[in-house]
Amino acid sequence: MINLKEKYEKEAIPAMKEKFGYKNIMAVPKIQKVVINTGYGRETTSKSGDEQRKMIDFILEDLSSIAGQRATKTHAKKAISGFKIRKGMPIGAKVTLRDEKMIDFLNRLINLAIPRTRDFNGIPAKSIDSQGNLTIVIKEHISFPEILPEKARKIFGLEITIVTTAKTKKEALELFKLLKFPIKEK
Repeated sequence: MINLKEKYEKEAIPAMKEKFGYKNIMAVPKIQKVVINTGYGRETTSKSGDEQRKMIDFILEDLSSIAGQRATKTHAKKAISGFKIRKGMPIGAKVTLRDEKMIDFLNRLINLAIPRTRDFNGIPAKSIDSQGNLTIVIKEHISFPEILPEKARKIFGLEITIVTTAKTKKEALELFKLLKFPIKEK
């Protein structure tokens, strides 16, 4: 299995230079960082204080083992009474990956987690925004090999945002295709 970093250096850079006419290697788009996040949702708002802390710790622990780096809590910036959220209340968790941990995570995502996802037909091309960032939603975190489905107390979804230095959607789409992301055209 070829590493994502080797694939980028040996295949993607020459192909991108040829297609878009970059004169310098530094102009070729690359992946800057990966942000993985999840929200606690109804799991925490309807529970008491101790049950709420246990659920949050469980989600943080699973997210940390998936990312290979400790997850941090995110807190509400303002109160929203319709959702029973108060200012400062923990509402989610996130991890930002860079360099080697990012490449290791992306290798596992492309080669292991995405193929194990139920009813997966490819990542839609519309998941890439105009700045060249790709956002993938995984409905069940148990598709990652680090999580044993029989030990998972609660199944939750993840949002994975892959931030690139691409200037346009077209450049980013080509980069992701060259890196063998399972992107479908329509």
